[in-house]
Amino acid sequence: MTVKVLGISGSPHRHGNTETLLDAFLDGAGEAGAEVRKVVLRELSYTACRGCNACHKKGDCIVKDDLTWLFEQILEADVLALASPIYSMGITAEMKGLIDRGQFLWAQKFVLKTLFFPDEHIRRHKGVFISTAGQSWDNVFDSAYPMVTAFFNGTGFEYYDNIIANNMDEYGGIRGHPTALADAKKKGEEVVAEVLSLISTGTSMRR
Repeated sequence: MTVKVLGISGSPHRHGNTETLLDAFLDGAGEAGAEVRKVVLRELSYTACRGCNACHKKGDCIVKDDLTWLFEQILEADVLALASPIYSMGITAEMKGLIDRGQFLWAQKFVLKTLFFPDEHIRRHKGVFISTAGQSWDNVFDSAYPMVTAFFNGTGFEYYDNIIANNMDEYGGIRGHPTALADAKKKGEEVVAEVLSLISTGTSMRR
């Protein structure tokens, strides 16, 4: 079975620190045998959530744009990597727009109760948050975690791990960091191996 890994870059800066870190993660996942795909949000055409609550009635978002297709890809993935640099102590507007548009899944789960992810599904679907920040503060990523957690919960992924690197100003960018890129690549290999193991174990248990 092929593990599908989807990486979503929420940085408005192409090939910057965070997207480069995402690329290292995806390289590792690909080398571990996964089918890898990267989507760059700044290249898509989409709008933010309107807050209209129309999805609370039928469970579908009435806004039809590039995120309609992207959510289909997200729900088909085995591993989802959300990548966003820290801007003004939070995730980017591009990434927040994606997260807010997931409201229709929240409506399916908690309002209409038509969507349910079994525990086995969640264990076999891993979410990874990838981020960089210019500042050296240890808490610079803290405001991002609750939003990422909510999105992984809404889309059926276990929040597996963070791949984060701060102090980019001092390092002169991600390529100046002594370990970040190697660590990200290793994490990509690791998560694919774990998902394959879980899939194999689940298959054996059903026989």
